[in-house]
Amino acid sequence: MIRDTVRWAATHGVMRAAIRRQARRGNDDAALLLDPELQGDPFAHYERLRERRPFAHGAFSRVTVHHDVCTEVLRSEDFGVANRDGSMPAPVRLALRLAGPPPHPGPIDPPSMLAVDAPDHTRYRRLVTRAFTAKRVAALRGRTEEIAQELLDDLDDGTGSVDLVARYASLLPVTVISEMLGVPTSMREQFLAWGDGAAASLDLGLPREQWASVQTNVAALHDWMGGHLRRLRAEPGDDLLSSLVTAADDDGSRLSEPELASTALLVLAAGFETTVNLIGNGTRLLLDHPDQRDRLAADPALWANAVDEVLRVESPVSRTARSAKRDTSVAGQEIPAGSLVVTVLAAANRDPDVFTDPDAFDVGRANARDHVAFSNGIHYCLGAALARMEGEVALRALFERYPDLASGGEPVRRRTRILRGYEHLPVMIGRPVRA
Repeated sequence: MIRDTVRWAATHGVMRAAIRRQARRGNDDAALLLDPELQGDPFAHYERLRERRPFAHGAFSRVTVHHDVCTEVLRSEDFGVANRDGSMPAPVRLALRLAGPPPHPGPIDPPSMLAVDAPDHTRYRRLVTRAFTAKRVAALRGRTEEIAQELLDDLDDGTGSVDLVARYASLLPVTVISEMLGVPTSMREQFLAWGDGAAASLDLGLPREQWASVQTNVAALHDWMGGHLRRLRAEPGDDLLSSLVTAADDDGSRLSEPELASTALLVLAAGFETTVNLIGNGTRLLLDHPDQRDRLAADPALWANAVDEVLRVESPVSRTARSAKRDTSVAGQEIPAGSLVVTVLAAANRDPDVFTDPDAFDVGRANARDHVAFSNGIHYCLGAALARMEGEVALRALFERYPDLASGGEPVRRRTRILRGYEHLPVMIGRPVRA
C-alpha cells in the first residue's frame, strides 16, 4: 500500500499538482489535460498553441502542434521514449527507485515496445512485425468482412436504436485481433472491459482512485495473459502468440517472460483500443456529413481514402512524447539532453500549412494520408495497415447495410485524454439493405 502511494505520487500526483498550477496560470495545454470535458472540442486550444512556433509552453514540457515539427521530432534519432524519468525532478526519481518497478507494467512502462528504444525495440518489433505485413492483412480482409456481416446481422434486432460502440465498433476489432492471437473470442467482452479500465494508463496526472482502478485492470490482463501463454507452450497453435512463445531472433535469443507478456498484452490491447475509436469517430463524422456519405455511395472507391480522412480529422491517439537523448536542435531551437517534447498528433493533422481548409471533413482529400495519426519514425504504429483495413471494412459494411443510419441521441465521449473516441454512440439503424 505504501509503495503504491509512493508510486502514484511520483508518477501522477506530482504531475497532477504541476498541471493544476499551470492551469491556474492560464496555460492552454494544462487546462486541456486537467478537464476531460474540454476533450469534446480541443481544437480551439490547439489553435492558441499554434500561435507559437516551433514550440509552445505546455503543462510541463515543450509542446508542438506543427506537422513538420512533430514529424522532425518523431523521426529524429536524437529523441527516444526510454529513460523519460530522466526529465523528472530528483526527488521524484528517488521516490520511483524506492517504490521499485511496477508489479504489472502498463503500456508505457518497460519492457513495452512503446517504452523502449533500440536495440530492444528493434528486437521486439522484428519478432512481431511478420503478423502485420500488407500480405497478411490483405488475407485477413475476407474474414473481417465476414465478422462485420455477422455483427450487423445481430445489430438488426428490431429495436431500431442501438449503442454502436457496444454492439459493433468495439466487437469487430476485438474479434479480429483475438483470432489473430489465438485468444478465445468468448473472452472478448471481458477484454473490452479490462481494456476500457486500463485505457487511462496512457494519461497524465490521474487521481489516486482512478490510478488504482487502472492498476487493477492492468493486473487482471497480466494474470490472464500469463496463464494463456503457459497454455500455448503446452499446446501451441498457428497463431501469433504461439509463434512468439517459441520465436528466436537472428542471434538465437528469445523474449524473456516479462518481455513476452508485455508484447502480447500490447498487441492485444492496441489491436482493438484505437480501432474502436476509429470506427466510432468515422461513424459520427459520416452521420454529421451526409454529403460525404452520398459521395461514398456514388463512388465506393473513396472508402480507403475516407478512412485516412477520419484518422486525420479525429485522431484516435491525440499526442505522444519524446525525450532528447542528447543535446540537439529542432526547427532551429536548441533542445538540451533529457528535455521532454510533446507532439500533439491531433493538432498536427489539422495544420493549415499542410491541409487546405483543415477543419473540413473531405473523403476525397488528395493528401489525407499525410496525417500522423499513426505517429512516425521507428515507433510508427505496427498495426496501421490492419487498422486501416478494419476501419474501411467496418464503416463501408455499416453504411451499405444501413443507408438510413441516423443519430439516436447525444453521444458520450470517452473521458481519456490521450485516446479520443466515444464511450457510447446511440444510433437509429433504419431499414437494412440486404444483398
